[in-house]
Amino acid sequence: MLQTEDTVGPETAMTELLKAYPGARRALFAKYHIGGCQSCAFSPEETIAELCARNDGLAVDEVLTHIRESHDGDSAILIQPEELAQRLKEAVPPRLLDIRTREEFEAVKMQDAELFSQELLQEAFSHWDKAAEIVIYDHTGGRALDAAAYLIGHGFDAVRALDGGIDAYSERIDSTLLRYRVEIDGK
Repeated sequence: MLQTEDTVGPETAMTELLKAYPGARRALFAKYHIGGCQSCAFSPEETIAELCARNDGLAVDEVLTHIRESHDGDSAILIQPEELAQRLKEAVPPRLLDIRTREEFEAVKMQDAELFSQELLQEAFSHWDKAAEIVIYDHTGGRALDAAAYLIGHGFDAVRALDGGIDAYSERIDSTLLRYRVEIDGK
């Protein structure tokens, strides 16, 4: 379950807001069209109050309430590694979708997982049962919620995102899944 110490207020920088509420960018874009593209982007140092002021004087309290409510919705989408382990033992386990890179997928993957691709997405839209359970995972859980929200927005009813990604699953459930770090040039 997503947890946050709610110390977020009008003077909180966007970088800190996104740490406290990982789905805040999606929530801001969905309701206010803020942060989803270059024309409506925000800087990491910009405060919530500054962001609201330059976007038609949005009420800070309203924006923060929306972000908190969206966060609660995100929490409901998450599945903990322990719960997933139990679900995978059932007669009809959830379909596992891996949204990491092909290289990461080929290096280590959960049994029966499918690598998410445009082709698989088209197949899902055309042929999959939209009521069937799907669990999406990435490396550490940072992007799986966005992917789950996307599928939910397209009519899939039982989509979950693995909290902590394959890394948490490896650490807490299946130590045979190799853990790794992704290193990006220049960082």
